[in-house]
Amino acid sequence: MLSDFLRGARAALVVEDGAIAFDLANAKYSISGEYNKCLLHLWSSERNFVRRVLDIEVKATTLRLQVQRMGQNRPTRLDFCRDRDQRSPADRRASRAAYAPRLRRVVERNLAGWTVVRLTGSIDLEHSFGPAYLRGWLRQGQRSLAIVGVNDQETQSTIDGALTVGILWLEACRLTQSERHVVEGLALVVPRGTVALTRQRMAHLHPTAAKWYLYEFDQPEDALVPVDTRDCGNLATRLVHALEEGLARERFAASIERIRGILPQSEVVALSPAAISFRRHGLEFAQARIAHDPRNFQSSEEIAFGVGPEERVLDSANETQFSDLVQLAAAVRHKNGPKNHALWRMHPERWLESLVCANLTALDGRLRPEPVYAQVPAFAAADRAMIDILAVTRESRLAVIELKADEDIHLPLQGVDYWSRVAWHQSRGEFAQFGYFPDYQISPQKPLLLLVAPALRVHPTTDIILRYLSPEIEWEVLGIDEHWREEIRVVFRKKPSRAPVAVPA
Repeated sequence: MLSDFLRGARAALVVEDGAIAFDLANAKYSISGEYNKCLLHLWSSERNFVRRVLDIEVKATTLRLQVQRMGQNRPTRLDFCRDRDQRSPADRRASRAAYAPRLRRVVERNLAGWTVVRLTGSIDLEHSFGPAYLRGWLRQGQRSLAIVGVNDQETQSTIDGALTVGILWLEACRLTQSERHVVEGLALVVPRGTVALTRQRMAHLHPTAAKWYLYEFDQPEDALVPVDTRDCGNLATRLVHALEEGLARERFAASIERIRGILPQSEVVALSPAAISFRRHGLEFAQARIAHDPRNFQSSEEIAFGVGPEERVLDSANETQFSDLVQLAAAVRHKNGPKNHALWRMHPERWLESLVCANLTALDGRLRPEPVYAQVPAFAAADRAMIDILAVTRESRLAVIELKADEDIHLPLQGVDYWSRVAWHQSRGEFAQFGYFPDYQISPQKPLLLLVAPALRVHPTTDIILRYLSPEIEWEVLGIDEHWREEIRVVFRKKPSRAPVAVPA
């Protein structure tokens, strides 16, 4: 029962006694039955624990366990929650309803001369507006500003999406108010302490397309604090040294030979000097790594296998299960595989990434086919910490490639996140310093930003958001054929129009 639930909850939150213990998007688990006991092992880079499962109950999108810690008699509660927002629907509606009068009051008290004309949190699917974002406009004579606010009970990812909604709301206000008022720009209000990513994104918006205002709302203190987006200070980003893949492959030669003996087409990806990943079209099914025995401090090589968060260490007892998993991945994970199978549908962006990395020139003839770096661990944006692909053109200009296999309204601003961090490290000469593109003198030009998605899955709001990006970002949208698993083929390209954009007078 536990295994069945978790197979469909690969990004669940693990909550123990009311506190978040793990996020399965960044953690692993294994389930074992020893001496007629169900043991659950959970671990991540921050923590590690084992619990004995005593009882189990499924409630809607939550799996509720009664568990026992090792060496303790008193049971505790462990919840696996598919829904990352743990509030009930009634609680969400109540907090959003209470936020509206508070926002109106604090805005009119702190922004002298401006009057809140309207605030609404109603759903507008036509314009991609949801109830988490309070929208309205401010008026001062014939002048007006669009305003979007998000309360402090929303998740961080919802808060980080506020600027996308703000730009779309600004555009909608300009269209509906053009004959009556001049909508000069956007006032965006986010909770205190959550502003970092939004501030960085706003710093890369077009300075003459609109006036941009960012505020932190300290709800307990009922205070509105302006944030300067022109000076972002030091970025919260760190670049790691490029891996020497040859050394990692040499260290794990025996494991590579063993797994490729079962699946010759396995993709071998070095994760670190002490770990490599085995994949089939981007789907990881095993890792070889150096493990340390806590009893004698000796290290040895081990293979762990599984799909998603579930993982088991390969031994003589489960070797048949391992072989079956590898053969299943080979049978399912190919362009003509069964489309209704979970392994075929899993991680489409990783599948797309593997094909693009193998044939960069099919995407854009300006790109060098190698070297190419996928999932570069240099970034700390929102819920992700990796850039999809970092490449270089034949003129040695850096190219940031952001991939989406499905519609995503936030694609342009996610691309800006990674572009800004690449530009930051480039300006400090860190790519050469850390061993990237060792045979090339990287051009001082700002990086290219390539946004790639299947042609019919580019979100319809993408063009609006791109028009508001800073002209220093040279972007292109590449729409690829819907049958990209068969062949990467670009069917359309969009580039920015460099016609001057100005705030309406």
